[in-house]
Amino acid sequence: MVEQLLRLKLRLMGNAFKRSPWQLVGLILAVVYGLGIAIVVISSLLGLRFVGVPVAASAVTVFGGLLVLGFIVVPIVFGVDDTMDPRKFSLFGLPTSELATALAITALVGVPSLVVALIALAQIVTWSRGPLPVLLAILGAPVILATCILCSRVCTSIAAFLLSSRRSRDLTGMLGIVLLILVLPVFVLLLNANWQRDGLSILGGIAAVVGWTPLGAVWAAPSDAAAGLIGQALLKELIALVFVGLLWVVWRYLVQMMLVTQERAATARNYRGLGFFRLGVTGPSAVIADRGFTYWVRDSRYHVSLLAIPVIPFILMIPLLVIGVPPHVLALLPVPVMALFLGWSIHNDLAYDSTAIWLHVASGTRGFADRFGRVIPPLVVGVPLLVIASLICAPLYGKESYLPVFVGVGFGILLTGLGLSSVMSARFPYPAVRPGDSPFAAPQAVGSASAVIQGFSFVVTFILASPTIYLAYLTVFKSAPLGGLTLASGVVLGGLLLWTGVTWGGHIFDRRSPEILAFSVRN
Repeated sequence: MVEQLLRLKLRLMGNAFKRSPWQLVGLILAVVYGLGIAIVVISSLLGLRFVGVPVAASAVTVFGGLLVLGFIVVPIVFGVDDTMDPRKFSLFGLPTSELATALAITALVGVPSLVVALIALAQIVTWSRGPLPVLLAILGAPVILATCILCSRVCTSIAAFLLSSRRSRDLTGMLGIVLLILVLPVFVLLLNANWQRDGLSILGGIAAVVGWTPLGAVWAAPSDAAAGLIGQALLKELIALVFVGLLWVVWRYLVQMMLVTQERAATARNYRGLGFFRLGVTGPSAVIADRGFTYWVRDSRYHVSLLAIPVIPFILMIPLLVIGVPPHVLALLPVPVMALFLGWSIHNDLAYDSTAIWLHVASGTRGFADRFGRVIPPLVVGVPLLVIASLICAPLYGKESYLPVFVGVGFGILLTGLGLSSVMSARFPYPAVRPGDSPFAAPQAVGSASAVIQGFSFVVTFILASPTIYLAYLTVFKSAPLGGLTLASGVVLGGLLLWTGVTWGGHIFDRRSPEILAFSVRN
């Protein structure tokens, strides 16, 4: 059975290389990226062989705990599709124990398993500091691999039960983004600490806790042996073995349950009332705006984008903090970044309509009305959001008088981005996730220059908004009294670019309506 399932897994992996050229390139890049990360981690583990035991112990234990935690969190939060789901073998009458063992072994075939195996072998070199540390590291290598694999299998199966519908998986993914928003300030505080002075004590304190948990016990046992704590090392090794045993029992039970349990069907969700349409505002642009608000409230594809907007500035702050950028200077970052992504949010809005765009074409809706209606939701959301962010960031920078600068830059980038997006979505639509699909899924069709279009949109937005950005630069870094002029520039210049983009995009929409309709049907 194991041989047959291994062949099946290899065949499924081989089929991934028979996709379109662009999908193949993306797959190869993902594999290279994963192996590149593995090389960096392995090199670091090899380098830790030549540092002191406390430093190596703290680094290895914390990293190992995070690695195991990743194999637990990712399947639950993002609802990873299982190509070797036990329910697919329910009609073959296979013994539960044999099937559970075979599926666990087939999980060893894959890039994540290969990366973990290489890391587990590299930590043996890290602890080649005596007979007992090496022995515990050698015994721990298969335990590390088994822990990660079984955590992934168990959590994937639990997600299959709890997240049976696409809506529940999308909701869990969005909750994961919310948790990331809540956790990011902790990382910012850690990175803002004086690591040259307090870094070892901070890392050691974290490792002391993680090392006694099932996530980090197997990683910490060799370090305790190297430090002379023999009893503590053996106890942690025992904790790791017991955890693997419990994972195996849970995995076998889940396989048994999945073989006799029918997959729950997703229930349809019914909406009552007219929603935003009850406002009663007439006219093509108003109706399109109402539908846009409905998308933003009900469509998980838009939810993910909106939740990601406040996360992105924190993600950009982390490497800047690492290289030593002062925290108060980073207060200049959130407002323009959020404005950039809010303006960019509708750059492919037409593709998100999918085949529903035929309503616009068949009803003879003017392109200007279509373009103008689509910019209203991001304006209604973006304007108060940027004002609130400016009220927060200006005091954090230490200059409340710079509030007009923050607001002016935010409005300038937002309005410019919306104007450019109105042109780009009509002229260069590219395949997007279809309605009803997971927002974390890949588009059903690839091969377009989507990355080029996205990068071009970002660059051109900054170029068009550069006058306002330059005035802000003079005010903040050259002490020029141009705060009011920056605000006026952002509103006036941004408003002109928005009107120009909506008008130009409307002409493109009118001219390319047949091509747009054909695109929506094809993708």
